[in-house]
Order: sequence, then C-alpha cells, then structure tokens
Amino acid sequence: MKIDLLVAEIGSTTTVVNAFNLGSCPEFIGQGQAPTSVYEGDVNIGLKSAICNLAKNMNVDKIEHTELIATSSAAGGLRMTVHGLVYDMTVKAAKEAALGAGANIQYITAGKLRDSDLNKIKEIEPNIILIAGGVDYGERDTALYNSKLVAGLNLDVPVIYAGNVENQEEVKDLFKDKKSELYIVENVYPKIDELNIGPTRKVIQDVFEKHIIHGPGMEKVREMVTGTIMPTPGAVMASSELLYEEIDDLITVDVGGATTDIHSVTEGSEEISRILVNPEPLAKRTVEGDLGVYVNMNNIVKMVGEEELAKELGITEAELKSIIEDYKPIPETQIEKDFVENLTVHAVVTAIKRHAGYLRHLYGPGGKKTIAEGKDLTLVKTIVGTGGALSRLPNRVEILKEIALSNKGNELLPTKEAKVVIDNHYIMASLGVMSKKYPEEALRLLKDSLGM
Repeated sequence: MKIDLLVAEIGSTTTVVNAFNLGSCPEFIGQGQAPTSVYEGDVNIGLKSAICNLAKNMNVDKIEHTELIATSSAAGGLRMTVHGLVYDMTVKAAKEAALGAGANIQYITAGKLRDSDLNKIKEIEPNIILIAGGVDYGERDTALYNSKLVAGLNLDVPVIYAGNVENQEEVKDLFKDKKSELYIVENVYPKIDELNIGPTRKVIQDVFEKHIIHGPGMEKVREMVTGTIMPTPGAVMASSELLYEEIDDLITVDVGGATTDIHSVTEGSEEISRILVNPEPLAKRTVEGDLGVYVNMNNIVKMVGEEELAKELGITEAELKSIIEDYKPIPETQIEKDFVENLTVHAVVTAIKRHAGYLRHLYGPGGKKTIAEGKDLTLVKTIVGTGGALSRLPNRVEILKEIALSNKGNELLPTKEAKVVIDNHYIMASLGVMSKKYPEEALRLLKDSLGM
C-alpha cells in the first residue's frame, strides 16, 4: 500500500508511526508502534518495526511511503544548558526560547560562570549551549566572559549566542578554531521588558535537526527519515501556534507518563498587561518533570498524600496501596482508571498553576497596589488535551474543566467559558512537524482530531 506521508514520533521507550494521505482531502489513516531501538545502536530497527505494526493494523502486507518525517525525544530529547545575566531578564528570555523550541533544559545560570558551572556543563553533555546576557548596547562583560569560558571548554557541542549585539564579533573570534559550532542570533532580550525569542527558537530547532543524527543510535536515521526532524515538545508547540492562528487564544495540556507540559498561546488582557511586572511571550511552554502519571506516579501520590487520595477515590488506604504496588501503564479495571484519572487531575491542576500567573496586592504609604506576575491565561477560549492520558481516559473533558474550577480568585487561569477539546487521534506532535511543509493540511487534520 502506498502512503503519502509517514510521521515517526521517536520516544525514549516507544516509536509511534502515524500515516497520512494528503491532497485536497487530507486524512489520518492509521498508526503503528514498536519499542524504540536507540539503545540498540540503530533507531531504524524500531522505525521499521513500527511501520510493520502499522501495516498489520491496516491489514496490508507492506507499507510504501513518499515521505517520512519525524519528531524525537529519545535519549533525553534536546538537552540544553542556558546561561544569561539577570535571572528575571535575559536568563528568563533565553529559557523561554529554549523551552518553546522543545528543549529539555538541564542547567541554568545567571551571572558569571564558575568552575563548578563549567564542570556541570561537561557532566551534562548537552546537545546545545545557549549564551545570552545584556540588552543591546548595555552590559557587555558577563556574556563575553561566559563565552570565553565556554569556548575554552572546546566541547564538540553547538553554541548559540543570543546576547548583546555589540559582542557578536568578539564572540566569533573566541570560537574561531574551536570544536563548538557557533550560531549568532538576534538578542533574546534587546531592550528592557522586550522579549525577542522567535529567532532563537528557530535556530535551536534547526541546530537540533542538524545535530540529532550524531546522537547515540541516531546515526543512521537519515537512511529512512527524508524530511524534517523536530523535538517532540517543539512539534506540539508548533501545532498549538498553528491552531492559534485559526481559533485565537488557547492552551494545550499534554500529560504523559513522566512529565506534564503546558503550552499557551495568548497575549493576555490589556488590563493585566498594564500591571505586569515582567514581560511574557505570546507562546510559552513549561514542563513539569515531576508530574507524570506512570514513571512519576509516586511523586503525585506523595504530593497529595495517600490518605487524601484514598478519600477522593472512596477506597481504603490498604486498597490504594494494592493499586500502587500493581500499577500498570494502561489501566484495566474501573478502579485503576479512576486512580489514573485522579492522578491526571492533580497533574493538570498543579502544572497549570505553575504555568499561569497571579495577582499580588501590595500595601504601602499610598495604599493598596495590585500587580501581576507570570502568564495571563484569562482570555483563553480553548483548552486542548493531548498526551496518552488526556487522549484516552473516559473523563478527559471533565478533568480539563477542573482548571477553571480550581481558581482561588487571584490566579490568572482560563474561565469556565473556555471550551475543552481533545486530540482524539493523539497526533498533535505529528501535525506540528507536518505543518512546517504542509500547514493547510496539518490544520485540517488537527481540527478533525479535535472535532472542530
């Protein structure tokens, strides 16, 4: 059987292949999966197995395809370290750029690097190092100092410089004849209270695609993958931004076994922007590495407490302990489904509160003053659910409605009027990478999966 486009999602444990036909009426036609083979030294083994599984699921002998593109979070995904000047300014801007691109940020520093920081960078072995610091024509020394130290490490790791524009020529000289490939980008924080993260995000993804094939087990990936390769979280963000252009302000909630990611695309209200302490990007991603409903299930249990969880589920603590001890990646019995749904509610609400901003009331000689900190989600019209849990659980819509119900009054969360939709085909990441070449087809397929 001939298929127009296959999109592989190469995860740390599982590789999923989604099949699409394009043309005037694009359609999602099937899905296959297999264990990821990155640790066997060749990711193509898992890719071929997933395509065979796709053929089996579609009841055909063989799958042929015109194009194969991919997203990847295998072997830790896009590991980055980020180094800037002031944490709430240039460091935050660089961090937003990296997270929006789909990075797994391993280490962040503010100010001048120390020997311990350099040792940490070497220990992490990042895929990319991002250096920022100073507004344009402002403070120069810190970014130059850090660039000199990073260049001195002479690591075979790409380095992106996105700091004070005045330093660019000197930074180029510092990395001349070094193993690190240097990329110079526009300043992520060119003026006070002004973010410019788009150019850095794009370069991060370009660098990832160029260098991912040098990762363990990925060396032969270009033998099969003919087109774009993106970090999987970056692809989910790309889908969210594509949908934003069509339907306006939204958030995407992605609950997985290990993490919970929140992607928001909204300007927020003018009223809140006038009292906002620090600027926020239009598109923002946060990843909560402690909130997963399988690998990190015990973190949520500990956070809520076994006594409280048992009470919420209407069971004894002994019954809860039995469920935890025999916990499966896919729930089978009703009580197991109830347990996973309960974990998912706590993961969603906790993650969204960490992502969203809030109002603070200050009292001084002039009386009460209200300020806002963080991302304003009050104008969000649509909440999108994706990921294994929110694409499959029976009460997924009700789970996402808990976001608005959880507001304690001072939190800048979506209101009860926000519409909840679900990525029923679980293809949001695939459509994000597809949108780079086929945006119209990706949007139609996304709206179909969301039932819009």
